[in-house]
Amino acid sequence: MTNAHTDLAPAWTTSIPRHWCWMRNKELLFEAQTLSKDGSEELLSVSHLTGVGPRSEKNVTMTEAESLEGYRVVEQGDLVINTMWAWMGALGVARHAGIVSPAYGVYRPRPSAPFGLRFFDYLYRSTEYVMEMTRVSRGIWSSRLRLYPEVFLRMAVPVPPLEEQRAIADYLDRETARIDTLIEEQQRLIEMLRERRSAMITQVATRGLDDAPLIDSGNIYLGDVPAHWKVSRFSREMSVNGGQVDPRDNPWADMVLVAPNHIESGTGRIIGRETARAQGADSGKYLASAGQILYSKIRPALNKVTVATEDCLTSADMYAMSSTHGDDHRYLMYFMLARPFHAFVTLASLRVKMPKVNREELGEAPFLLPPVEEQRRIRAYLDDQTEKIDALITEAVRLIELSHERRSALITAAVTGQVDVRKVV
Repeated sequence: MTNAHTDLAPAWTTSIPRHWCWMRNKELLFEAQTLSKDGSEELLSVSHLTGVGPRSEKNVTMTEAESLEGYRVVEQGDLVINTMWAWMGALGVARHAGIVSPAYGVYRPRPSAPFGLRFFDYLYRSTEYVMEMTRVSRGIWSSRLRLYPEVFLRMAVPVPPLEEQRAIADYLDRETARIDTLIEEQQRLIEMLRERRSAMITQVATRGLDDAPLIDSGNIYLGDVPAHWKVSRFSREMSVNGGQVDPRDNPWADMVLVAPNHIESGTGRIIGRETARAQGADSGKYLASAGQILYSKIRPALNKVTVATEDCLTSADMYAMSSTHGDDHRYLMYFMLARPFHAFVTLASLRVKMPKVNREELGEAPFLLPPVEEQRRIRAYLDDQTEKIDALITEAVRLIELSHERRSALITAAVTGQVDVRKVV
């Protein structure tokens, strides 16, 4: 292979090895436009995470069209690009024959073209090449960019000899598999830590820290509780704020507005801080005071509960509430995060038309109340223990992020010749 077409070298990568060459995509591929006659072929899905594969094997939530007649036919080895999502990397070389939406681009290797399927699957999906496709895509808004066929086919691509393409793909298969295994291990660790966190909260918030005598409460939902604890109902122990304010008016517009999406599931942490004005709020909101409990009443966010760190507004999808007897609000938060309470309100939310738990149903929720001093000890213990678990989760998440970054950098380096795989053992 010659070093011809060096004038095509784009700015997205450094120089390639001297024995590689630059070619335009149209020299390797042509647009395939065969359409399905009856839509009976297997429907394929294109993902920025997993590339191209059978839709039946992927978790796709979009509704399938009633008829697939006229969908584009894909042969094994075709490059498929979601024209509207190329900027996200929604493309890949098909390992299965099938059909895709007529809005997608399907590109077939030219006969005798030096097109190694696995190598180019890595190259086209590499971070650097996706960024180059984004740069040449057209559209006013970033979320509406489109990579049109004539633009893609004019793009340049580095082409090593076929034997080296296979060696690079083998190298990347091996190395990315190792990284993917590490990522999967960290994901399993995170799941285990979250499970441990939830189990610990449930155990301590509903059973306490001491080896106190247990009694049978006669309530299947609560099971046995320490004999000196109070068994009550939510409506008897909690007062829910009422009355709404207009978030467009002063001083409400500049107050922080908390909605379910600002609370992390199962942890009690607030993960976003924006004012009502910044969120463009224009419908009635509830006032909450610092230290009050904020609880999401909509399914599936019924395990989102926190303690307000400042005076704020809450969306109509939340309850702002306080103990009527001076109980420790962080203990109450932990109790509401415990599995029995979550199970009760979830079941209650299924009994109404809207996917939420209303005040009447919430008011019937059983409530466990240790003496206030014991509540504070439980809260302090759970604060300490959950902080340790959360630190481990944060560390695992960071390792996953670094692994993804290493994976991306490794692929880019290999497909641009910065790693000579012929010298890698």
